[in-house]
Order: sequence, then C-alpha cells, then structure tokens
Amino acid sequence: MQRISRILLALPVWLGVTSVSEAGLLPERFSINAPIMNSLFGWDADAPGESELQNRLQVPDGFALNRYAVGVNNARELLATSAGDLLVSAPRRNRVMLLSADKDGDGRADGKRVLIDGLDGPHGIDLHAGYLYIAERSAVGRIAFDAASGTVSGRYRHIVTGLPDGGNHWTRTVRVGPDDRLYVSVGSSCNVCIEEDPRRAAILRYDLEGGEGEIFARGLRNSVGMDWRPADGALYAVDNGRDLLGDDFPPEEMNRVVAGGHYGWPFFHGDNVPDPEFGTHPQVAQIRDKLRGQVYGFTAHMAPLGITFMRNRNAPDGLAGAALVAFHGSWNRSRKSGYKVMSVHWGPDGAISARDFLWGFEKDEDVIGRPVSVAEAIDGAIYVSDDYTGTIYRVVWVGKGKQVMRRPAATSPETGARAAPDPLAGLSDAESKRLSRRGSEIYAATGCVNCHGPQGEGRAAPALAGLARRFGIADLMALFEKPPANMPPARLSGEEGRALAVYLLDVNG
Repeated sequence: MQRISRILLALPVWLGVTSVSEAGLLPERFSINAPIMNSLFGWDADAPGESELQNRLQVPDGFALNRYAVGVNNARELLATSAGDLLVSAPRRNRVMLLSADKDGDGRADGKRVLIDGLDGPHGIDLHAGYLYIAERSAVGRIAFDAASGTVSGRYRHIVTGLPDGGNHWTRTVRVGPDDRLYVSVGSSCNVCIEEDPRRAAILRYDLEGGEGEIFARGLRNSVGMDWRPADGALYAVDNGRDLLGDDFPPEEMNRVVAGGHYGWPFFHGDNVPDPEFGTHPQVAQIRDKLRGQVYGFTAHMAPLGITFMRNRNAPDGLAGAALVAFHGSWNRSRKSGYKVMSVHWGPDGAISARDFLWGFEKDEDVIGRPVSVAEAIDGAIYVSDDYTGTIYRVVWVGKGKQVMRRPAATSPETGARAAPDPLAGLSDAESKRLSRRGSEIYAATGCVNCHGPQGEGRAAPALAGLARRFGIADLMALFEKPPANMPPARLSGEEGRALAVYLLDVNG
C-alpha cells in the first residue's frame, strides 16, 4: 500500500503537470498542487520583487505594508518583546533569532542576530516572568531573557523531556497560559491513523517547572497555533485537517479547547462528520461523551499555522479582540487555498465571521509567500512570518483613505539574500564522486524517485532543479532530518545524509 501511495504522489512529476486530477488519471482527492514542487518538499523560494510587493500583496484600507526583514531563512514562530524586538524561531537552523527594533523609523529591523543556537528543531516560543520558553522536537527548555537588552543569560535547561518525536508533524508549540502553566501542542505522527502514543494529536499541560504533565485535550491532528481570547479567557486552537479526502473536505478547524475535550481526529472532522475509514472504529464509543465539534470552519487544506488575538484595546478597524490567523496554504487540492492572513471576529451574539487581512500571496495558482505566524507588538504593529521566502512583513495603521506605502527592506549581508557559492567546492573531485555515487544508491533505495521523478540523463525533476543555487550540504542534511509534514522521514545516518545531499547537488546544479 505504501508503494502504491508513493506512485500516486509521483504521477504529477512524471507527467509534467501540477496535479493528478489535471492529468485526468485519478480523482481530485489525490491532487498534488503545491505552490511550486520545490515548496512541497521544503525548499526555500526567492523573496518577491518590488513589483510583486506593490502589485500583489494587499491589506485593508487604512493599513500600510512593508517588508520588515528579508533573508530570515526558515522563519517560523514570531514573538514580540516588550522592548520592540522580534524573536523568530528557525527550526531547521536549530536556532532562535532576534530582529532588533526599528529605532531609526525606516520601517525595517535595525539588525539580526542569533539569540540562542544549537537547539533541536526549535519551533514554539513564549516569554513569561523573565524566561524564554522554547519547544524543541522532543523537549521544552527555558533560559533567562532580559527584554531591555535583548539577551539571554545563565544555562538553557530542559524542563520537559521525552515528548514523542518524529513522524509527519515534528514541530512543537509551547504557550504559557493565564493559569501560569505550560501548554504544549504535539501533532499526529501520520495523516490519519490510531496513535500508539496518546500524547500525539493532543495538547499537553505542565507546570512551569515541567514535570510529568497531563493530556489537556485530544483529537487535534496538528494544532500548531493556539492562543487565549482576552474577552472570555478561553483557549482557541486552529487545526489542520487530514488530506486525501477531496478538495473540500475536511474543513480546517478553529476549536475552543477545554480540559478533557476530544476534537474528533481521526474519527470525526469539522462538525463531527465521521471519517470514511475511522468513523466506525471501536474506539469511537470511548470518546462520545467527550466529543466536541469546531466553533468555526475554514476552507479545506488552507493549513492554518498561527492564531494571535489582538490585545491592543485601541486597535483600529474592528481588530480589537479579533484573532489573526495565518494560513500556510494547500498542497492536496486541485485549486489552491490559503496563502494569506485572515481576521476572525466575534459578534455581539457570539457569531463568528472571518475576512481577509493580508492577501495576494497566491494569485491564479502562482504563489509568492506562505504565512506562518503573526505577532502583535506593543506599538500596535503587526508582523507576519513567511518561511517560503524568509521574509518578515510589517503591517501598521496609517488611517482610512491614506496612501499605502510599501518600503522594501534593504538587502545586505545581515538581512539580505544569501550568496550562492558552489556548495561542493570544499570537496576534492575524488570525494565528490565517491559521495555522489553513494548518494545515488541511497536515492534509489529510499524511493525518493517515486516523488521527485527520474534523475540523470539530462532530465532533472522539477522538484529538484537548481538546488545548488540555493542550498548547501548542511542545508539539505537539515531538511532530511526535519522534513515537512508531507515528506516521508528519510531516517538516514549522518554520512548517508551527507552522501545524498552531495548527489542531489551534483545532479541538480
């Protein structure tokens, strides 16, 4: 069955089309329609040019948009400090960055530096009572952080260890709740399955000092984004629904998460619609009294990754108390969905509605960005991370009817596009040939060709062409170790990963 699934995923690459449904061979539920094939497998894309910034990206009337920083590779979670700096996690770089506050007023970060390095896939970050909390792949750690100086001090210490690792969803989110306890989101290990570890597809809760912890809520396939609504103190989380059930099912969920609740996966989706495979599973009887449906549903496959409630009471245009949700964008849909930020609003009667806030990353199936996280600064500025191009966007209020000014971030060695030297220049000819030969064997043995298409003979697959212009050996090894959710884990040793990286760079220059 696994072999058949890989062949189905590979068909679009072999046929030179963007989806299997476009080829007219299989139903739409098998569609592979990534922004570009490179994005499906986690490769970075170039930042949009100034004309694209001017003509594509839009914000509501009265707001202004500009690029706050560029060249922030693998920018994921954002967190604004009380001093106006911006923290950015980069899980594939194993570090957390700090973007210095814009003190000269040019709309750009004054600098970029590594705040803490040598971590294991750090993703979720939060600040509380003088500590920076960081969620790594299988642990949560903390270190003293001084907001005024933007520095850490003392020893970084793991306070939670032994979190389930690996699988399709390996990033972890950590937030400190209003009850002064740690909430940790752990995604599922698969698209849809019965998990062996009950801590998967769940939100866990711990004391601030860590300890054993408890399962707070279950049935949440991959709730990367979670936040507490100021109006009622309730925890809301956005959840990524399963794939391969067609263009329009299941919906992406926003859930009001309560202790002991079960939110359906893998048995139910959305408003508790049964899964065609697991909806009649014997375990359904065990969760009936705990089952809760979504409070709001978004278009299928939009991939919501971040939710942030606006806490600025003076926020304009009805944003006070609203939530901003970042949608990374679809891959398993014949027509793309997502690739934007939406604002979610609660009416006086409790009815929930949503509208676009930052959009234009996708137009006519062409994609120039994939939002991940939203942060609100103390001055009311709103920041959005884009891990597709390594760009941080800034949105500020300038007043209704005023011209929206878009100031490009300057490129420099500190914040600009990275240079592209020959990634194999440090290897001798003999070593390069040896590793490339070994890498070709690994490429065939691991089944990479099933998704990426044939290599050699002058036929570079679309998903891999031009790798050497953008990536080095270490970059690719990091990707093998921490793949995107829809790429099977390679499970390679360090030397095997190095050989496979050399081979890919050698034949896809």
